[in-house]
Amino acid sequence: MESNVILVTGATGVLGREVVERARRAGVPVRALTRRAEPPRTPGVSWCTGDLLSGEGLAEAFAGVRTVIHCATDAKRYRNDLPAFEQLIAAARTAGVGHVVNISIVGIDQVPFPYYRVKLAGEQLLRASGLGWTNLRATQFPELLDSAFGALAKSPVVPMLSGARCQPVDQGEVAERLLELALGEPAGDAPELAGPKVYDLLALTRSWLRAAGHRRLVLPVPLPGRLGAALRSGGLTNPERAVGRRTWEDFLRTKVANP
Repeated sequence: MESNVILVTGATGVLGREVVERARRAGVPVRALTRRAEPPRTPGVSWCTGDLLSGEGLAEAFAGVRTVIHCATDAKRYRNDLPAFEQLIAAARTAGVGHVVNISIVGIDQVPFPYYRVKLAGEQLLRASGLGWTNLRATQFPELLDSAFGALAKSPVVPMLSGARCQPVDQGEVAERLLELALGEPAGDAPELAGPKVYDLLALTRSWLRAAGHRRLVLPVPLPGRLGAALRSGGLTNPERAVGRRTWEDFLRTKVANP
C-alpha cells in the first residue's frame, strides 16, 4: 500500500463520501475504509474493507497512514460507536498514525440526547489517547434532515418539536474543512462550523414539505424536560460560528425541488 496517505473511515456515508471526493480532486493520497464486502471502485481512491467494531482488516487499512479522518458512525446502533473508536485508536497507535481528525456535533455537551453522550465520550477518549488529534464540531447536515423529513412525510400528519432551533450546514463544506485540518498539524479543538442561518425546526419542516410538493399538516409537539429546554434554547446552534455558505434554501432548490 502507498505511504503517507489519509485514511477516511465511514467512507460511503453522507460525510465520508464527500471527504473522499474532495481529497481525490485535490490529488491527496486517500484510502477509503468501508465495511462493504465489495468496496466501490473510484479512480484515484484506494478502497479497503475493515470493521472498526471487530478490528478485522484494520492492520492492513492503517498501514502507512499518516492521518485518519474519522467519519464513521452508526446513529441507529450508537452504543457501538465508542468501542469502534477504541479499536480505531488502538490501530492508529500500532500503525504510528500521527494525527486523528474527528467529526463531532455542536451542542453535545448541552443537549442530553443519548447519541450525543456517546459522541462526547468519544471526544474524551480521543483527548486521552496520546495521539495527535483535532476535533471539529459541526451543526446538522441538510441531507440528514431531508431523510428525517422524508420518513415523517409518509404520514398525513407530521409531528415536529415546537420551539426547537437548528442551523443546517452543508456537509460538503464540512468535508472541505476536515480535509484542510487533516493536511495541517494537530489542532485540538477546532473552531465550530455552523450553517449561515438559524431556523425554527417547524419552519424547516414546512419549507421542506412545500419544496417536496407534499400537502401535510405539521403538528407542533412540545418536548418537556431538560432535552426540550436545551433544544428551545438553541443547544444545537452556534450563531457566532455561522460561517457556512450554502443555505437551507439552496439545498431545497437543488436537492428537494429538483432531485
